[in-house]
Amino acid sequence: MDSLVSTQWLAAHLGEPDLVVLDASKHLPDAARDAHAEFLAAHIPGARFLDLPSLHDPEAPVGNTLPTRAQFAKRAAALGIAPTSRIVLYDDSAIASAARGWFIFRLFGLTDVAVLDGGLAKWRAEGRATEAGTVETPPSDFAASEPARRVRTKSDMLANLETRAEQVVDARDAARFLGTSADTVHGLEGGHIPGARNLFFRDLFAPDGTYKSPGELRRAFRDAGLDLEHPITASCGSGMTASVLLFALHLAGVEDTALYDGSWAEWGADPATPKETGAPTAA
Repeated sequence: MDSLVSTQWLAAHLGEPDLVVLDASKHLPDAARDAHAEFLAAHIPGARFLDLPSLHDPEAPVGNTLPTRAQFAKRAAALGIAPTSRIVLYDDSAIASAARGWFIFRLFGLTDVAVLDGGLAKWRAEGRATEAGTVETPPSDFAASEPARRVRTKSDMLANLETRAEQVVDARDAARFLGTSADTVHGLEGGHIPGARNLFFRDLFAPDGTYKSPGELRRAFRDAGLDLEHPITASCGSGMTASVLLFALHLAGVEDTALYDGSWAEWGADPATPKETGAPTAA
C-alpha cells in the first residue's frame, strides 16, 4: 500500500479484513467543531474513530505532545489494530491532522500506514457513501515498538543552534513566523527559532485539498531554503502541522527528518530561549 491513497483506491478496498480505516480529525479550538460528534453523524463506512485530540501525554510539560508507548499501545489495542493491519487515516480538518496520526503510527513501528488524499471532504464531494453511529470492533493485544529516534526536545534544539547539524523548517503562516502578528493560537508573541526556514503547510496542497506531486513538494522545500540532502527537523505551533511537512517530505522521498514536538508552544513560552523575528538569518 502506498503512503498516500486515493478515494478511488479506498472505495475499491473497503471491507478487506486487514484494512483499518481511522478518522484522525482534530480541530483548533477556535474552529468550534467537535470531531467525535461529526464522526458519529457521518464517516466513511467501517471507519473507526482514532480520537486524535486525546492521543497525547497528559503528564508532559507541554500540552498536546506525543503519546507514550503505553498510551499508544492501549489505544491501538482498543481499536482492534494488529501489527499486520493496513491502516488508512483520514480527516476533515483545516490542519490536515491525518498527517499527525501517520507520524504517530510510524513512530511506534507500524509501517503499512497511509493518508487518504483529500480526506473526507473529497470523499463526500465525489458522492461516496457515508454512515452514522459507532463501529464495534473487538480489541486486539497490540504491543507497540520502542519509538524511533525521530523526535527532538528543547534541549536538542538548543544544542542544534550551536552545531546546525539539522535544518529547521517551521510550518506556521508567515505572519506568525516573522513576528508581524502574535501567535494567538498559543497565546504567545510571534517569531521563530533562530535559523529556521518557513514553509506554510497549506502551500503543500493543490486547490482540491490533495497533496501536490512529489516534484512540486521537493521544489517547495527547496524554494523555502532547505537542502533535501541534509537532515531536517520540522516545527510549528504545537507539533500538529509540522507533521504535515514531515509527511510531505516522505512523499518527496526525504526520510532524514524529525519532529520538534514542543514547537513554538514550548520554545516561545520559555523566556530563556533565543528567538528571531523577520526574515531568517543564514544557517
